[in-house]
Amino acid sequence: MKARRTKTGAISRSSLAIGAIIGAAIATAFYAGRQSNFPVSSKGSEIDTVRHAAPGTSLPTLSGAKGAIGASTIADIAQEAGQWVVNIDITNIITYEPQPQIVTNGEEQFLLRQPVQEARQRGVGSGLIIKADGLILTNNHVVGRANQIKVTLSDKRVFEGKVVGRDELNDLALVKINATGLPVARIGASKNVRPGDWAIAIGSPAGLDHSVTLGIISALGRSLFEISERGQLIQTDAAINPGNSGGPLLNIQGEVIGINTAVSSARGGQQIQNIGFAIPSEVFEDTVQQLLASGQVKRPYVGIVMQDLSPEIVQALSLPPGITGVRVARLTAGSPAAQAGIEEGDIVTSADGKSLNAAEELRACVRSHKIGDTTVLQISRGGKDLTVKVAVGEMKNRPH
Repeated sequence: MKARRTKTGAISRSSLAIGAIIGAAIATAFYAGRQSNFPVSSKGSEIDTVRHAAPGTSLPTLSGAKGAIGASTIADIAQEAGQWVVNIDITNIITYEPQPQIVTNGEEQFLLRQPVQEARQRGVGSGLIIKADGLILTNNHVVGRANQIKVTLSDKRVFEGKVVGRDELNDLALVKINATGLPVARIGASKNVRPGDWAIAIGSPAGLDHSVTLGIISALGRSLFEISERGQLIQTDAAINPGNSGGPLLNIQGEVIGINTAVSSARGGQQIQNIGFAIPSEVFEDTVQQLLASGQVKRPYVGIVMQDLSPEIVQALSLPPGITGVRVARLTAGSPAAQAGIEEGDIVTSADGKSLNAAEELRACVRSHKIGDTTVLQISRGGKDLTVKVAVGEMKNRPH
């Protein structure tokens, strides 16, 4: 940065000294700103919560102000977590038959078929070790239907991976490698997370393995139904990029509270930044337990396509002012709700005695039940209040 001359063209030594000090302070502030820019036990399918500290280090304890971060807190967490975060490379071989060529011989034309060709698609993602014998959790979209999966550990050992379970609806997959004695992730409770809490993401964005980014929890309970029917995704502003998928989102205690799965893309011509989403630990723990126990995930459902009651809908439907609940926009044919007598247009005002204000509250109520349980719904229909008992069923296929 060039110093500007005064009108006289001279710069005094005292002014130069002061300018140098100010310049150094500005430079320091600028670069500081830029830089800030399940384990399963042998007894069954329970998730281990063993604390694995890095050799010669100890995890931070927040004995000071609530939420305070020490000078090396993030580095300590990254060092520990880096031992059980893995890099996943996939190769998908696609075979196809090229378009036949038209060959002309005089007045005759012939179709000349081309030999079958192969194309290799490559991708990269992340994962975390959840069992010491080589069980790894990642996103289903990371492994997809790959022909070859290579898992690279933090010590640079490379293993062939095999998908041993997948849940496409929640975008989760289990990959097994032939290894033993591996460090495993510590799983935290996402139910205790609050907006504003610190969040740390580790993964392989653009193939750059074990990249660490820091941010906060931006919001909870986000719904992206192309990813998860649960509507419980964690939103974070910690930088998440292609390759971070399947990697962990950690709290300030170094515990996994989510699996990074998606970022928000541009909308309406506007570039969206710092909006990423993670699958909460309560969701992936339940999924893993079911996959390990039976190889499949069973989901309770009642078959109601729900709609929140916005003021516009209340006015358009001439509903009583101040009414709260969830509108039945549509029913799945033959579903438990349809069999129980619920009709399209009904307003579900409460579930199991709890008043409803949003569709997610009714979904949460259904999820809290086991298949075969009964949930009691209070219905408003044409100005009349009805009580309906619905037997919770099992969702067989992904809803459209």
